[in-house]
Amino acid sequence: MTPSAPGSPLAGQLSLSDRIFAGPRSRRLLKTVEAGLARVDEALAAELRVTDALVDAASRYLYEAGGKRVRPMLALLTAELGDGATPEVIEGAAALEMTHLGSLYHDDVMDAADKRRGVPSAHEVWGNNVAILTGDLLFSRASQIMARRGDRAIRLQADTFERLVLGQLHETVGPGEDDDPVAFYLDVLADKTGSLIAAAAQAGVIFSNGPEEFEQPMVVFGEKAGVAFQLLDDVIDLSADPDETGKVPGTDLRAGVPTMPYLLLGQRTDAASVALHATIDEGVGRIADGADPAILDDPLAQLREHEATQATLDLAHEWSSEAIAALDPLPDSAVREALTRFAEAVADRSR
Repeated sequence: MTPSAPGSPLAGQLSLSDRIFAGPRSRRLLKTVEAGLARVDEALAAELRVTDALVDAASRYLYEAGGKRVRPMLALLTAELGDGATPEVIEGAAALEMTHLGSLYHDDVMDAADKRRGVPSAHEVWGNNVAILTGDLLFSRASQIMARRGDRAIRLQADTFERLVLGQLHETVGPGEDDDPVAFYLDVLADKTGSLIAAAAQAGVIFSNGPEEFEQPMVVFGEKAGVAFQLLDDVIDLSADPDETGKVPGTDLRAGVPTMPYLLLGQRTDAASVALHATIDEGVGRIADGADPAILDDPLAQLREHEATQATLDLAHEWSSEAIAALDPLPDSAVREALTRFAEAVADRSR
């Protein structure tokens, strides 16, 4: 069975918020969350404004290119377990989104990605040095925002940032001889993607004065939903339609960055799978030596239709189910309904 997500005519038919707030109870939360997101965007716009023209343009570039604001949305949702969208929640959500933005500048340099959010990546516009320094600036700004909220906020930001860096470092170095590549990669995703989504879910509880007993479930929920989110991104990365992803299909693999479909392909022992894996490896090596990245167009199209890509979708659904299970301590409520739909949506953005 081939996956329906990449290139599907259903992809993008419903926005993430449409799916999260589709339930009769959670639908009533939509206006509250939308109002909160508007406040977060106002905070981001203010924090990203600087007097230096180059720095101002570079730091606002990816923010103005759009984005789903997944992390602020999640923080605003979990804040409803407490006092709602307090000023502290808005600032915390803005800081975490700014941290996410900073990581995108660095990721695109490391992956040599030429597009992000449908526009040329920052390093394509200003070069690697400016892009890296802009990411650093966004990280420092995020830390400044959190510092206004005291030691607890500083620890949350520092711990999350450490995991982000470790995840990127481990992805760069790769697994050791004794590491299982799939398990290693899942750990990378938990650090690189799951940690920031987990921090957003936890921040909503912390900064809204929510019940302390909900914090750890939100951490587990956010991390597992984040891994599911990234696993599906690995599938979407193979999309035949760059308009759907905002990137050239197979950007990560062309840059030599392993993704789950590729790793699962490597576990297959049939002759066709072994040959396809070897062809992709050879192509990545040739691209690194200066060959046209288009040499991988056909092999990546084959991988898109391979069972390993469907297996990646199945794995995303497993992590989504585990995220939903982490919500058991929460009361039956509109918030729990919306969080459940969030976990379902990040693992299946095709319908």
